[in-house]
Amino acid sequence: MPHTSADRRRRAWAVVAAIAAAVLTAAMPSAAAARASTAATADGSYIVTLREGAQGLRADSEGGRELAAHYGARISRTYSTALNGYAVRANGTQAERLAADPHIASVAPDTRVSLRTRQQNSQQHPQSWGLDRIDQPDRTLDASYTSPRSAGRGTTIYVLDTGVRTTHRDFAGRARSGWDFVNNDAVAEDGNGHGTHIAATAAGSAYGVAKQADIVAVKVLDDTGQGTSAQVLAGLDWVMKHAHRPAVVNLSLGATQDAPIPEWDEAVRSGIASGLTFTVAAGNQNSSAGSYSPGRVAGAITVGSTGPDDRRSAFSNWGPAVDLFAPGERIVSASNTSDTGSKVMSGTSMAAPHAAGAAALYLTDHPRATPAQVSAALTAHAVKGKVRNAGTGSPNRLLQVGN
Repeated sequence: MPHTSADRRRRAWAVVAAIAAAVLTAAMPSAAAARASTAATADGSYIVTLREGAQGLRADSEGGRELAAHYGARISRTYSTALNGYAVRANGTQAERLAADPHIASVAPDTRVSLRTRQQNSQQHPQSWGLDRIDQPDRTLDASYTSPRSAGRGTTIYVLDTGVRTTHRDFAGRARSGWDFVNNDAVAEDGNGHGTHIAATAAGSAYGVAKQADIVAVKVLDDTGQGTSAQVLAGLDWVMKHAHRPAVVNLSLGATQDAPIPEWDEAVRSGIASGLTFTVAAGNQNSSAGSYSPGRVAGAITVGSTGPDDRRSAFSNWGPAVDLFAPGERIVSASNTSDTGSKVMSGTSMAAPHAAGAAALYLTDHPRATPAQVSAALTAHAVKGKVRNAGTGSPNRLLQVGN
């Protein structure tokens, strides 16, 4: 006999009621206790991850939604691809009760997010030395960059950042908006400049590594360069649903707290498993990159920063979690202030898009390559032994591209 929507609602609520009864009679609290809020978290917002498996609920199902509502939590964003979960608004007591539910894997405070940039200015500048450095093994520069013949054509680079000035001449019509998860609309405008700089470093006609790759802007940080994990996860979820492959995802951002974020790690691993290549900034704490998300994810290409003298930047994170280094100091790229503007910026934020462009070049020639194969190709082609003071445990590899 066909089931009515009322029948389905009754069954879903019966599941929730049974779960609640189990929680009330449990002798010990669940291992999925809510992690404590700190100054680096967004007050009243939590990231909830549901358990997988035969007994698990899908976050986007009726039962999943009613589960959150039962504990008084209000869902603000639902994730279905990056992870099985949602962002909720709740008080501390509600979050603790939700965390104790057997269907819940974890409840974590929504973490504040910021850029991986050290400094910037907004003047007119010549082509960046960074491009010149990555097309030759030695540090003696020749003031030119030889773009590989493929130029990244047919590959898309997704830039999760402050948005992109898609009308900038350096993109030559190859950049478009994906979604704005700050203002919740389809125009990912850049009121900060960071995202435009990143995008042009990866794929600008003048400033970029892969000069014919397409750019899609996904705005997850506001015009001050700040955001939350809920926004970043929403951006990752969107990319996994809409990505036109072959594709690269660049993350030049990180949490303001000095601790890993398991939800980020899970989302990036899910993206990698779906066939997306990730390039991520190692971070600017002059510390072990393995202590920070998403740089610690083994399948991502984690990029440290070097200066014009091939020395690891004083701010750059280091260690075994770093896959390679790329230019990240005083990098010239496009500005958001006009369609012809440029600016200089520094940080591991600037190093990562060099690798994103290199990954796009490889994917154009090898469109069926897996993320692991892309990573292996970039690390194998990198020049060895050139990075000065690479840091304890760091691989001494400097990004290289060529025909």
